[in-house]
Amino acid sequence: MVKKSLLLSIGFLFFMFILVGCSQEGEQAESSESSVENENTKVLSSDTEKTNEEKTNITEDNEKKQSTSDFKVTLIGTGSPMLSMDRFSNSTLVEVGDKKLLFDVGRGAALRLNQMDIAPGMIDKLFVTHLHHDHTMGFADVLITAAVPDPRGRREDNFQIWGPKGTKSWVDHTLKAFEADIEVRKVVEGATGLNADVLEIEEGVVFQEDGIEVIAFEVDHGPMKPALGYRVNYNGYSVVISGDTTYSENLVKYAQGTDLLIHEVISIKSPEEEYKSQAHKNIEAYHTTPEQAGEVFKQVKPRLAAYTHIALMMSEKEAKLVERTKKIYDGDVVVGEDLMSFEIGEEIEIIEP
Repeated sequence: MVKKSLLLSIGFLFFMFILVGCSQEGEQAESSESSVENENTKVLSSDTEKTNEEKTNITEDNEKKQSTSDFKVTLIGTGSPMLSMDRFSNSTLVEVGDKKLLFDVGRGAALRLNQMDIAPGMIDKLFVTHLHHDHTMGFADVLITAAVPDPRGRREDNFQIWGPKGTKSWVDHTLKAFEADIEVRKVVEGATGLNADVLEIEEGVVFQEDGIEVIAFEVDHGPMKPALGYRVNYNGYSVVISGDTTYSENLVKYAQGTDLLIHEVISIKSPEEEYKSQAHKNIEAYHTTPEQAGEVFKQVKPRLAAYTHIALMMSEKEAKLVERTKKIYDGDVVVGEDLMSFEIGEEIEIIEP
């Protein structure tokens, strides 16, 4: 009996030993997995922290870049009348000194400005190149959205507008079209800045203030007459905005010695192809091909040329805008994008969107 009990005891102890061993082995395995998981978490966390740090550095670098010059040009919209979510229609912002000068106000201008953390009410000076809808359709939005309470500021005084003959009629009719909205906002929101002062201009100096000089000059946009380009001079530097034009000797004249030349471009077909319709031929005749732009750049010799108002009947890859330009002009050329910026100083810094 004693022997049998002893055997049972030994068996029980052996069984317990196995159980304890399995349990410890399982805990070690679980601990090991937990350890691996924690190590992976640390690695991921470390990578995330590094990424955030890199992003912070990039942001700080951009902020430093943005503060290095008080002459900054941003392509608000680089498109044409063609509908696009990537390229809104034509508009260019020139920030010079403490002034914000908007050149044309195409489709989506208020939205792009908002992406830059610029409220529409912070814009009170508009220079219009011509009265095609893709250069003007965003006006009511930029004008009236200034009434919406915004912590970044609202327009206090009248919207000041410079443009060719016909600009006053266009502005007056726009105000009339939105009269019901404007009058209600004045009453309900105490809105200001919803009226406009319009100056119809001709070629010559049209604005001078705080060392800023804006010169208007005529360009050739076919039957759309008059059509203007603009040159902004400040502190020894300048930018020229072509507006819509075909090859223009007058633009070449007024753009001489400029730092940055922002020029429109079109590509309806390749140079070897035939026009598919008379309409296509007419449209291209009133705009500038890459080859024509190359001739302009060759004579102007800007420090940098940038394409905007990019009107294509093919993909950008097929259009080969820079390649075709470079056959004639060997200087620096970039194809603009919405929200691409240029800081003008001893160097021209390109800030990608």
